[in-house]
Amino acid sequence: MLEVLLLLFGEAVMLFGALGILRFPDVYTRLHAATKCDTGGAMSIILYLIITMNAPALVRAKLLVLAFLIAMMNPMVSHALARGAYRYGVKPKVVVDMYAWDNP
Repeated sequence: MLEVLLLLFGEAVMLFGALGILRFPDVYTRLHAATKCDTGGAMSIILYLIITMNAPALVRAKLLVLAFLIAMMNPMVSHALARGAYRYGVKPKVVVDMYAWDNP
């Protein structure tokens, strides 16, 4: 039962993340949706595979390492992309830009 919930949750997160990428107006909110899609959806699907796969322990350990790497690297890469876009001059579509005073 838990494995089915993990798979359904992963699919739902991937679906809503993909819809968010299409729906959101600017780079930053799209990047937020993509990060949630990759981290949340991929993590739960990988955990589903670890639980249900009839594979040797080494394969499960590799999947666990993959899940750990996704959980650690994806937010950092998304932050670097957002920071690069902001420094390049891509303006967020918000009412008040709280970080504008910090960058000349």
